[in-house]
Amino acid sequence: MKGKKFYFIARMPDEPGALHKAAEIVRRYKGNINRIHYDRRIDPHTVFFEVTLASEEDYQRVRKDLQRIGYLQESLVPLGFLKFNVYLPHRPGALFEFLNYVTEARANIAFLDFDDRGPHPDRLTVSLTVERSAVVDKLLNRLKSRYRLEILEYDTQSDGLDNTVFYLQFAQKLRALLGEAEDDFLLRLLHDINHIVQELTNLNQDPEEVFACILATGKMLRQFRGPNFYADVQCLEVAHGVRLFCFQLPCGGNIFVLDTPEELVMVDTGFGLYYEDVVRMLSHYGLDLARLTRIFITHADADHAGAAGLFNVPAYLHPGTYEIIEKANRAYGSRVEGSVLEEVYTKLINLFSHFSPPKEVVFFPQKVLGIREIFPVIQRFKVGPLEFEVLESLGGHLYGQVFFFCPEAGLLFTGDSLLNLDSFTEQRLAFARLAKILMTSVNVDREIASRERKALIALAQETERVLAKQGKRCLICGGHGAISVLEGEKLAVWGDVEHYCPEP
Repeated sequence: MKGKKFYFIARMPDEPGALHKAAEIVRRYKGNINRIHYDRRIDPHTVFFEVTLASEEDYQRVRKDLQRIGYLQESLVPLGFLKFNVYLPHRPGALFEFLNYVTEARANIAFLDFDDRGPHPDRLTVSLTVERSAVVDKLLNRLKSRYRLEILEYDTQSDGLDNTVFYLQFAQKLRALLGEAEDDFLLRLLHDINHIVQELTNLNQDPEEVFACILATGKMLRQFRGPNFYADVQCLEVAHGVRLFCFQLPCGGNIFVLDTPEELVMVDTGFGLYYEDVVRMLSHYGLDLARLTRIFITHADADHAGAAGLFNVPAYLHPGTYEIIEKANRAYGSRVEGSVLEEVYTKLINLFSHFSPPKEVVFFPQKVLGIREIFPVIQRFKVGPLEFEVLESLGGHLYGQVFFFCPEAGLLFTGDSLLNLDSFTEQRLAFARLAKILMTSVNVDREIASRERKALIALAQETERVLAKQGKRCLICGGHGAISVLEGEKLAVWGDVEHYCPEP
């Protein structure tokens, strides 16, 4: 069917025929349902639709008809949860009169318990969900003036809500992580999140774990800002008058700085939301950002390129890296380009980490100047006395990833294709596991990623053989973890690592 894809979220009663009624409205306007997801275990009232319709006008007609029957989810108003005992007079119509007050307050009944043959024949236990705390207060005042009440629970922060309003509750938790996001934006984001939940559930993933991982990703990133920020730092002299700094940031994503007498050059930038903390840290180590002239970016992930737009210098990168940033889809250019998991994860991590794309971009040219192992050499550049080669990856971790190699000094910046996992702290490992759960793999092509890793190890081994005559080592500078050297085929931390915390 030709047309355009639209989405909507339906909130409907948990009763026979409700879903059929919504589907009938879509059919009425000749719509084709491309995706539908409903899982009673998550939320028995919420259904996600993606439909193809002939026009925007037909979409608005569908929305209007759903709105007319009260099915259209249009806003994410914070909900309150109220549980109480109410003592009703023992006469016909008493329950009906009480329910009138509940209906007038637009409260949804989540639970009712009453039995006139039980130990409390006049007591009704009620659980309600109510929009806005002011409505809860007004309802309580009206009820108190007419009935004896015992408040059992009263929560205006949504913590007491059960899964009958799961997605509304989840949206409020997202809002707390993202700031004052508009309802339309959050509804669109909920739709995307539901799509990855559907995909992962089909892969036998527990939906509760998926939702928990999404929130944990945002919370962990925010947790280590300001006074809680830290980094593990190495400083090595790699040539006469040239120092190399490695800063391992809280949730991974290293920043490297080459300090020469003429300039500072940065390799990768870390997450955008750590920018102010990074500036203070660099100052602590005597690195004046007024001397920063260039940034070289290995690949497009937010923990490597996410602060590029906050530094007022040009960013050098592969055209593929720029395309991924523009499309906000880390699967772009790979064989899994259509992956919902990769696309939605990119959107989420970019939002949580305050991704700031580079403002001034210089592309690496695509002309092949030579070959190192299996990698095309596409450019050379100098930093002080050191000449680097830009090696184009084959796209195992990400399309457009590049490596930076200085044979003379034995420096090999490997992006996320070769890492010393043994140097990860438990906290950094925990954060990395969240990404793996939400995408199933951090590499867009595992087979190619494995080939690239072997080729980088072979390149490092050959470099070691050449440098051994000078008593030098090949320093492997991975995108995460410590600067390391090869011991056999295993990586071992090289040099001292100190722990940085901001001064109180």
